[in-house]
Amino acid sequence: MMKGLLEAVLHENSLVLSQVSPLETDDLVKKIHEAKRIFVYGEGRSGLMGKAFAMRLMHCGYEVYVIGETITPSMGNGDFLIAISASGSSTSLAGHFSTANEKEASTFIVTASKENQLSTDGKLVIPAATKHRRQGEPQTIQPLGSQFDQSVHLLLDAIVIALLEGRDQNTELRKRHANVE
Repeated sequence: MMKGLLEAVLHENSLVLSQVSPLETDDLVKKIHEAKRIFVYGEGRSGLMGKAFAMRLMHCGYEVYVIGETITPSMGNGDFLIAISASGSSTSLAGHFSTANEKEASTFIVTASKENQLSTDGKLVIPAATKHRRQGEPQTIQPLGSQFDQSVHLLLDAIVIALLEGRDQNTELRKRHANVE
């Protein structure tokens, strides 16, 4: 039984990720390379995926902060806000994007929503099922937004690999890995 469930989850995520636009992923990689500092935002499980991504970006040598943490500084010109939101429409997300625009920081959203209404400098659509189960979302055996969360995590880890291209991944990342765990 468990083997069949695992195979189904892997198959579902593979189908979702096969539909992601290479142009959108390349755009995110380029914008991360160009950013002065990176700010990551997400709520709930999307926020947890964002924290995992922020940690990997730090391991890669980027100056990165998670919005909502006590040590997060103010945003400014040349900074880059990456938000992860299945719906792409929360009130707090709109407020953070407004602040980023005010401070001349660029914005990017990783979302399941193709019809996202927020004005951003970039968007990466992951066409996965969300907790809302809107028309057009893929069928899934997974509860709530699990398919989106898992697909986000896998895709952002692949983006980290792209950011590390040509570098000694393990040696370089281990230098910045926590040593006071």
